[in-house]
Amino acid sequence: MAAASKPPRGLGRVLNAAGTMTSLGASRIHPEAMAAAAAIAGEFVDMDRLQARASTAIARATGAQAGCMTACSAAAVTVCVAGCMTGDSVAKVEQLPDATGMPDQVVIQRGHMINYGAPIEQAIRLAGARLTVIGNATEVQAYHLEQALRAAPRLAAAVYVVSHHCVQEGMLPLREFAAICHKHKVPVIADMAAEYDLGAARLPGVAAAVYSSHKFLGGPTGGIIAGKRKLVQAAYLQNRGIGRTMKIGKESICGALAALELWLKRDHAKDQRAWDRILRRWRRGLGVLPGIEASILPDWTGNPTPRLQLLIDPKQAGLHAWELEQRLLAKEPRVFVRTQFIEQQRLVLEPCQLAPGEDEEVFARVKSALAAARRNKDGRRMSWAQYKRRQGADKGTWRP
Repeated sequence: MAAASKPPRGLGRVLNAAGTMTSLGASRIHPEAMAAAAAIAGEFVDMDRLQARASTAIARATGAQAGCMTACSAAAVTVCVAGCMTGDSVAKVEQLPDATGMPDQVVIQRGHMINYGAPIEQAIRLAGARLTVIGNATEVQAYHLEQALRAAPRLAAAVYVVSHHCVQEGMLPLREFAAICHKHKVPVIADMAAEYDLGAARLPGVAAAVYSSHKFLGGPTGGIIAGKRKLVQAAYLQNRGIGRTMKIGKESICGALAALELWLKRDHAKDQRAWDRILRRWRRGLGVLPGIEASILPDWTGNPTPRLQLLIDPKQAGLHAWELEQRLLAKEPRVFVRTQFIEQQRLVLEPCQLAPGEDEEVFARVKSALAAARRNKDGRRMSWAQYKRRQGADKGTWRP
């Protein structure tokens, strides 16, 4: 865990107990990555040669044949889809997003049709592609995929999303999904943006795996494509077309390369032991409070980053889960927690992005907010409907 630093004046300090969230800046950038970005900032560089250097580093870290970088992981999905459509034809690259005469159908499971801040569907359609959505919201069988692969006349690719936003039950596992697509000679693009395991590109049938350089890796903002050499080349070629709007700068590439090097040297077991200690302290201290049931949960997608769940009984605790979340955000430092289960009176705290000592601050703020609600008896006043309306009204309220 990196050390905390002071935020720029006027922004206020954030305690991030929500994890690698893009809306919070994703992660702290390692000092070595910042230094690498700063070192290249004042220099000129042949970007093709720098991307070739990046390819070597990405291949070493992931086991893929090759790699390249783009603006972010969402951009990486778009240019990978485009690469499956155009191959190495510059004329087709310049034609997109008009996909006339190209394979343009992309298969995706219905439970993977998520919004991660923007719809995954949009990232795919930006390439000019059309979606073939298979299965049901909570159940996809192998025959759904087989049928789609046999029936679609203009298949370009299949997209598989690994994310806490996805439906976790009833979907085909990546290994099985990729194997079936491989049998039908359909390339799979695996969106692994916020995943810890960098080895997805080695799975049979996975033509490319996409990662964020600014999440677990702790680099500057960027998207990493790791995959088969032919698709990586086609994806990089999109810089002569729609990828031009998604290009990455020299600073982010060099920072990401430094972050990848650190990742290979990192003592991951030590980090996990530190997170486990924090979670046990949180559970001991918060689980004894009235109306609070605290339990440690494994990560939904298999990352080695467990979390603490707080199940709140509003009658005993004195407030609803969404009221607790609002109080944690009401004063500085603002405490952000995971809220995808908040309607079920559950909040989730994650320690992996906290600097040393910040876990104690988070603990104190949660405990203090709960004590104040019991003492002042001013909770249980905001209904779920009121909270939802407030959330909707607050979205996008910043104006220039």
